[in-house]
Amino acid sequence: MKNRELIVPFCLKGNLAIRYRRSIWEDMENDQMERIPDAAGYAASCENDGVDALLIFDLSEGDAEHDQSIGLIKTISRATDLPIYGGGNIRRLEDVKKLIYAGCSKVFLNYAKEGNIELTGEAASRFGKEKMLACVKTEEEQNTALSSAAHLGGLVVLNEALCKETDLASVYCAVQPANVPVLLRHAATGVFCEDFAQDGFAFMDMKYSLKEAGIAVNTYESSLSWEDIKTGSDGLLPVVVQDYRTLEVLMVAYMNEEAYRTTVRTGRMTYWSRSRQELWVKGMTSGHFQYVRELVIDCDNDTLLAKVVQVGAACHTGNRSCFYRPVLTKNYDSSNPMRVFEEVFSVIEDRKIHPKEGSYTNYLFNKGIDKILKKVGEEASEIIIAAKNPDPEEVVYEISDFLYHVMVLMSEKGLTWEDITEELAKR
Repeated sequence: MKNRELIVPFCLKGNLAIRYRRSIWEDMENDQMERIPDAAGYAASCENDGVDALLIFDLSEGDAEHDQSIGLIKTISRATDLPIYGGGNIRRLEDVKKLIYAGCSKVFLNYAKEGNIELTGEAASRFGKEKMLACVKTEEEQNTALSSAAHLGGLVVLNEALCKETDLASVYCAVQPANVPVLLRHAATGVFCEDFAQDGFAFMDMKYSLKEAGIAVNTYESSLSWEDIKTGSDGLLPVVVQDYRTLEVLMVAYMNEEAYRTTVRTGRMTYWSRSRQELWVKGMTSGHFQYVRELVIDCDNDTLLAKVVQVGAACHTGNRSCFYRPVLTKNYDSSNPMRVFEEVFSVIEDRKIHPKEGSYTNYLFNKGIDKILKKVGEEASEIIIAAKNPDPEEVVYEISDFLYHVMVLMSEKGLTWEDITEELAKR
């Protein structure tokens, strides 16, 4: 059986992110809403706190405001690996497509709105029924959704009184956290409530309480017990800490059994301080927490590699990594092939901000989007011509030209390589 999910709900209105409240549907005045200043940062903190998914209601009105919300969803999806369930202000198939392309793994349609049943069928045919959810508040709407089960992957139910076993996976609105175990045990595959939207909600504590009550939830689990680990004579295990995205080595620290078990339970890197002889939650004082993405043991079971999300600097000096002082260097090519795109792109971005006389890049920016697109098209054609010739070096040259002009286009449109690589990774 799939583990039950704890889901954080919040709302968007154009560029505005708003904390979810049950009363929000009756009170749509912006000055009465509790705003979230940094929606992407909020989403990332939810992931670090142990949340399983995000449920985003788009409260925007009109196309312009809706497109702003879509842009904010894109930003949020880049900041977190959490699945996003999004919906609201959907009037046509194009709106469903925009939400999916923005990063939503599932899209929900309001079944109180006329025409959305037919739209669900169209969207399911194009994008797959597993991506489509029906959002319901009344028994009539729920029954309508259940009769359309062939086009749905699940329900978002805003009324916990409707909680019942169905053939469709259901995400329920829990009015109070005390009702969460009842809903999860009875019918829901996931729950959300306004308490979850509060900063500092103890998701991991709730998850372990649910687990102890026999409800399957996502917690951190280690396949290796402390007894299987070989420690030094001091009872400590060395831990090499690495950024999970860049693979940069950040620091080395040590764990005792309590630190290891605390790390596994909480998902926050916890060590044993040899100097202070006490347990040390990294970031408790500085705010520079480390959140676990993966723990890997070496072949001898005596060294741990921790891949983490690093908030701020890992080093007490303020440096990102503790390893910033070379003591011996041999001349070598230090260019990283995987970083060349970023380095070239950063030069292009710098030209955009700080124009340089005689710069071809600035010439393209000054001429505008039509000139940039013309050059991209020309360079693409030259790749085709070069590929018909026997010398592969011509292809290398032309592809390099093409990629440069594509990067100018990316800069002009406000895109980054991270946007591109994350989209490719999702595919």
